Amino acid sequence: MATIAQPTVMSLLLNLRSGGQKMGSGTGFIAMAPKGPVLVTNRHNVTGLHQETGATLHSGGLVPDEIEIVHNRANKLGEWVTRVEKLHTTSNAPAWFEHPTHGAKMDCVALPLSKLNEVQLYPYDMSSNAGPPIAFGVADIVSVVGFPFGMTGGGACAIWATGFVASEPVVDFNNLPLMLIDCRSRPGQSGSAVIAYRGGGTVALEDGSTAIYGGPVFRFLGIYSGRINAQSDLGFVWKREAVAEVVAAVK
Repeated sequence: MATIAQPTVMSLLLNLRSGGQKMGSGTGFIAMAPKGPVLVTNRHNVTGLHQETGATLHSGGLVPDEIEIVHNRANKLGEWVTRVEKLHTTSNAPAWFEHPTHGAKMDCVALPLSKLNEVQLYPYDMSSNAGPPIAFGVADIVSVVGFPFGMTGGGACAIWATGFVASEPVVDFNNLPLMLIDCRSRPGQSGSAVIAYRGGGTVALEDGSTAIYGGPVFRFLGIYSGRINAQSDLGFVWKREAVAEVVAAVK
């Protein structure tokens, strides 16, 4: 019997809006914070600004004030509902949370969710011992699960782009909790979960051993935030540990 891979429905299509007008798309996913469920995505998605230069990303100079999230419908896998969350408080402060140390330098935020009626949540576990300890190092296969150009794989199912780890995961790139992957990703995939996904059978583990699994297993590695430049397929991934710290800050 055919089944849907769980990460396919864990990534969520985001439509960024300004004054009710759609101005772009992105990807996000759910995690559980001390305060409750949050949407995890890239900071540049919610600010509408280039993460390094601060330039407006929209050609018309718009920046988003709300985000439309295409959620899974409760108890009906294969159906979806849209919910809109405000990006600013009534005092015009950001509604999202940033990393407690890196702050705006880290292209990752957590947005508390309030519009969850008829919504089914499939959160990623941010803990270090979540899921099997699948080995991943340079040249190992990873997947970026999201929505390139706002496209879906049918319904609101995510599209998988597969690439390879391109820098040593244990070494921070640019003195930030980043690693690089080599993957042909495109606009709209910003905010995608990056995972090590194995289809079952004999799987290499990080301690050098192997284990046999009767079905697919996966490990959350971090959040994708775009390519290093337009000419390269090298992309940034903010590491799981740092993403977990962003989520933990939502108290």
